[in-house]
Order: sequence, then structure tokens, then C-alpha cells
Amino acid sequence: MPSRPPRPQPMPPDFGNQDNCSVIGLAPAEQTAYELLIERPSATLADLDAAWSRPEPLAEVLAGLEERSLISREAGPPVRFQAASPAAAFGALFADYEEQLERARRHVAVLDAAYQAQPAVSDSASMVEVITGPRAVRQRWLQIERSARQHISCLAKPPYLSTAGGMAVGVLDSTNPREPDRDAVRRDLIWRTIYDRSAIKHPGSLAAVERSIQAGQLARVLPDLPISLWLADAKVAFLPLQRHTAAQDAIIVVHPSALLDALVSLFEGLWQRALPLHRPAPGQAEPDDTGRLGDDGDRLITLLLSGLTDEAIARQLGLSHRTVQRRVAALMANLGAHSRFQAGVRAALQQAPRWSAE
Repeated sequence: MPSRPPRPQPMPPDFGNQDNCSVIGLAPAEQTAYELLIERPSATLADLDAAWSRPEPLAEVLAGLEERSLISREAGPPVRFQAASPAAAFGALFADYEEQLERARRHVAVLDAAYQAQPAVSDSASMVEVITGPRAVRQRWLQIERSARQHISCLAKPPYLSTAGGMAVGVLDSTNPREPDRDAVRRDLIWRTIYDRSAIKHPGSLAAVERSIQAGQLARVLPDLPISLWLADAKVAFLPLQRHTAAQDAIIVVHPSALLDALVSLFEGLWQRALPLHRPAPGQAEPDDTGRLGDDGDRLITLLLSGLTDEAIARQLGLSHRTVQRRVAALMANLGAHSRFQAGVRAALQQAPRWSAE
């Protein structure tokens, strides 16, 4: 008497996503049938047909899987079907796909070399692209960001162009800085951002910056940035066409040229001048009224040097106006400073050994 097939086993949450195997040429119906056999080992055609909900004929789908050696038949009666080991069965498909992908990469490299060698690509007009329209701007940014292999450098000045991370693509928000793309962080890119003072003056914006730092971003701040700018590997620049209009309406893409060199030098010079921002270390004590720096110490220094008012600092730190006034006064007295800015500078110098590590 033939043994009964094992009871179906629960599958992972992503099991059944019809996009999972399409990249290697497996049709949705084939993926469904293969996964049914993973759930129901040694199932008969009747067993599978009872769970089959697709319009494609099940027998034809199984025959296609047999031709690709993804399943096999067990002699009956009744005839039973068995899925091949996924690691073994798909390993060959992956290897074939990766070989095709590598051939495509080499071909694209040859095409790009031919493209770059054309005289038209070397003239001044081709050094700068003007991209218009939210969809085109979004697509061009994603191409630039995904082409980066080492680092992305940003001057974050409102109004912001939101792209792949944080907020929705193509949306401007004057109160929230853009967080780094999570995929870029996963690719181990060095993401450096200099924030304009206005980026941290609104309630909650400093917390958003700190989340970006926690995600891996290196962040600094300056009182007034001249432009918004994105640089990918110092090989291409991306900036709004106009300073005071919606950035997603039109942008400039700058390719290798003297202009690009100047933009890279601008960023590096500003980076050297900018004040580092830090995510507060967990477990540190709250600042007291004697001017000693605690959990909010780096924030207070940054906000003082950024020129924010006590009211704005209070909103950022979630404190009362009176508490901030008291702590700023205590900090000034403790440091012998005659102005808020001087207090920020002297406090920053005391923190310099730790900051210099960046």
C-alpha cells in the first residue's frame, strides 16, 4: 500500500510572490506549481489539481517543469511528482543568468567606451544636461544614485528634492531634510551631507537628521549654503536649475568638466568648514544647569553655532524656552563666553578631539 504524502508545511511570508523567480525566466504558473510541490512532496496530479487555482492547464505546466528538470515523476500507480532540490535546480539557472548578465555588462562597457569617444560627447554642450519634469528628474536621479560606487556627497538646502529615500520621490518639503537611500547604505556607500542651518530649525527636523546619522550618514551643518547639490563619486553632479523654484521641475546634470571640478572643490571646502553633527550616545545623562554637556550637548552646540534662537532651540530639544535660556546662560558662564556664538565655538573646541575622529 503506497504511503500517504506528508501533510503540507507552512511556508515563509514571502512564499508565493510571483515576482521572485521571473528574473530567471520562470513563469508565474510554473512558480506556483513548483511551490505547490514544495508544500506537498510526492503529490499526485489529483492532489495538485485540488489546490490549483490558476487558469493555465496544470498538466502542461508540470510538463514544462519536467523539461527544465525542476520536477520529476515517481512511478505509480498513482504517478506522483517530486520537486527537485531548489538549491540544485535553481543554482544552474542562476549561473546561466549571471553569465548572461556579465556578457551584457561587458557589452555595455564597450558601447559606453564608443559613446565617450565620440567628438560630440566631448564638446561643451554635452557636459551639462537639463532635465525637466518630475518623472524625468526622478528617473535621472535614480540612475545617478545607483551608479555611485564609493560615495555620495550632498549640500542639503531647502527646498528639498526628495528622491529614493525618506519622503516620496518628486515631493518638496521645506521642513524635512532628505534621509539617505537605504539601498545606498546597504551598498556601503559613504554618504556625506552638509545641512543648511534652516534644515534643523523646524521641530522634528534635527531628529530626522539623527536618524540619517544612525543609518550611516556623515552629517555636518553650516549657517548658509550657497546651493543644493548632489555628487556621485565626484564624477557627476546634480543640482536644481533655479535656486528659488521647485527643484523637481528642472535640474542640471554636470558631467566631468572644469565645472564639475569646481563643484567638487566647493563641497570639499564647505565640508572642512562645517560643524559635525552627532547622534547622541545612549545612556548619557541629561545636561544640567551648570553648563556641563550631557545627552543634548552636541545638539546644543550645533544649534548655537547655527544661529538659532532660544525659541527654536527649545522646539528642537523638546524643552521649555526658560530651560534653554538657563542652560545657555550657564554654558556661557562656565566657558567665560560673552556671546552665544562664542559659547558655541568654545564648547565645540572642547569637543574637537572627538569630532576630529571623523
